[in-house]
This record gives sequence, structure tokens and C-alpha cells, in this order.
Amino acid sequence: MFVDETQVFLKAGDGGHGCLSFRREKFIPKGGPDGGDGGNGGNVVLVCDENVGDLVNYRYQPHWKAKNGEGGAGRNKHGANGADCLLPVPPGTQVIDVATDRVVAELTDHGERVILLPGGKGGLGNINFKSSVNQAPRKTTPGKLGETGTFRLVLKIIADIGLVGFPNAGKSTLTTTLTNARPKVAAYPFTTLHANVGVIHYPATFDKIYLADIPGLIEGAHENKGLGHEFLRHIERCHLLLFLIDMAGTDNRKPSDDYKALDRELERYSEILAAKPRIVVANKMDEPASAKNLTAFKKKFRGEIIPVSCLDGTGLDTLKARLRELVQPHPEK
Repeated sequence: MFVDETQVFLKAGDGGHGCLSFRREKFIPKGGPDGGDGGNGGNVVLVCDENVGDLVNYRYQPHWKAKNGEGGAGRNKHGANGADCLLPVPPGTQVIDVATDRVVAELTDHGERVILLPGGKGGLGNINFKSSVNQAPRKTTPGKLGETGTFRLVLKIIADIGLVGFPNAGKSTLTTTLTNARPKVAAYPFTTLHANVGVIHYPATFDKIYLADIPGLIEGAHENKGLGHEFLRHIERCHLLLFLIDMAGTDNRKPSDDYKALDRELERYSEILAAKPRIVVANKMDEPASAKNLTAFKKKFRGEIIPVSCLDGTGLDTLKARLRELVQPHPEK
């Protein structure tokens, strides 16, 4: 199961209490106060980890707590600090405070750390209150409580290119052909149920580009038809969108109508997403009706069109080279 949104309850550790103690040793009468301070409570820390694929760990274990700090002890012993609660999340994770519905953190880079909830500070032992007028203080302070909160974790996959199209337009097949990802491919709609990210490699230059394949989008997705359109958040960070259009006219659909429907759904989801640069990839050019449909489509669409066939490989090298020109590639590690 791919989980890209879940809710968690988090609690930082409480601080340990300060100690009330007096030094009691042979031949040392009135040794004075020696109560140590309590340890600090552990923090709740989010850690961005590229080896984590989704948020499934937090779906089935929504409660997480850092360790409490230990109390102080005699002989001026400081209590141990509580261990932090480290929560690894995939790159692209947003953290939303449920109480305020405000984004409080966003992790995008591997190794990035955010202290979401700080632990409580440890209390003071009675040695801190010794003075010339109070040489035997019996005052201590308790440890402070660690912060708590309920948060919604939302994953927005980080990719350079987003692939948009109707079900069975060939998105998963194109992803399989261009990248190392292996999404499910079958002869029925909605085989893709969650976003998949593949890597397009350029061995000659040791570069790579990330491609995100999302579930099929249909007209009325904003009204929760099909699989809805919530998964469009996974391509919000993309620099370029590929509109994969079935030029064969499967199920008697017109390619121009498919394009208009996809464009409308993007606008209804987000004006920012709808304004992103795009290329139309005319797929299934090996089909008999595709050439005629492409000619008619070009009369209505003025943007860039790259004809391809995932079945026989026509145009795929051209598409791959063009993507490298339009998107800044990442160096291979």
C-alpha cells in the first residue's frame, strides 16, 4: 500500500525533576545542598530520508513519543537527557498542524532535520538556590512538560517532469520504457493507483531526470469521478508537464477533447499547476487512425507536439533528448 497522507499524534519528552539532597559524609558536618538538575526531555525530530518511499509507517502507528529526561540525584548528579524521537520521512513531505491548519515544516533534501516539538527543560536541583542567606535550601523546580501536537503528514513527490493523461493512454508503458520504474501495465483503466517516480538516465553525460507517473485523470475528476484529482499534488513541484494523448482515438474519443478535459481538470485543481510549461506527447502513432487524428489535432493545438509509439519505440529517443534540453538534469551519484 502506498500512503501519501496520514495523521499522527506526537509528544516530546518531559524534563526530569530537580533533586532535593544534602551532602552527608563522615567528618563533613553540614555538607550543604548537592541536589542535581533534571535532564531535558527528548525532541521530536523529522528526518528527510530518500530511502523512505511513503508514509505507511505512520498510518498503522500514529502515536510517537520521545523519552523523558531523568531526574537529578544527590552528589550534584545531573539527570540523563531523554532520547530524541527520530521520524524518517520521504523527500517532499509537508507537515500541517491540525489545530491551525498551517504548514509548519516541509522537508525536501536528504538528511534535512527539523525539530518539530522540543522536549521539556529539566528542573533545577536545590544546589542552585544556595546563597549566603540560605545555605540549606529546600527549593527545587519540576521538569517542564514536553510539547504535544497532532499533525497531518502530506507527501508531495519531488520530480522534474509530471506525466498527465487519460486512463490507458500509455503513461505506465511510457514510464517503463523511459525509466527504471516498473508500474503495473494492463489492458483496463486505472491500473495505476498511486504515483510512481522513475529515473531517466543519460549514460553519455552521466545525468538523470526524475519522471512522475500519476493515476489516470478523467473529466469530472474534481467531482471525485474516477480516482478524483487529489493525486495531482504529486506533480505540483514539477518543472514540466507531459500531456500524453492517445492519438488512436480509443473508445471513440477525440484527442482534442481529451486534451481540453485534462487542461480543465488542472485549472480546477490549481491555477499554478495549469500554468506550468507543457509538451503534448502524441502516443500510439503505430495505430492506423493516429496520423489522421494527429493532423486534426495540430490545427487546434499550437504548442509543441512529439509523436511517439511506445509499442515500436518511434520518437522515444527524440522525446528523451528534448526532455534533457528543457529540464535541468541531475548529476549521477
